[in-house]
Amino acid sequence: MTLLPLLPLVAGAALLVVGFLGFTGRLPRNRYAGVRTAATLRSDEAFRVGNKVAGLPTVAAGAIGVLGATAGWLTNPLLGTVLALAGLLTLTVAGGVLGTKAAAAVPEPEPELPAGCKGCQCGGCGVFQKS
Repeated sequence: MTLLPLLPLVAGAALLVVGFLGFTGRLPRNRYAGVRTAATLRSDEAFRVGNKVAGLPTVAAGAIGVLGATAGWLTNPLLGTVLALAGLLTLTVAGGVLGTKAAAAVPEPEPELPAGCKGCQCGGCGVFQKS
């Protein structure tokens, strides 16, 4: 028995978890997992929306990886691994593109006001006050 199908199996299992967390909106903004593009990293809301949209294709990619690895062990390990990785990568990239487009549609977050700002004309920072 060859260990070659182990690659899509492990990748598929990881994608199943990340895709599920993204789809359910429970994937926190982080350094390692999820759709990590300039559009999704603009804000927590953009990250949540982008990964929610990418979640279903990512779960499907993970399922293809796991099923392809299983089929590879039962039949031809090389063919199963190649087909599983091709399907897994294709759906993962497609999910990333969809998630990026969805995150780009999220409005820009409001800029943070300086400390002490009360929302007045001067911004509450004392710029217009005489020293």
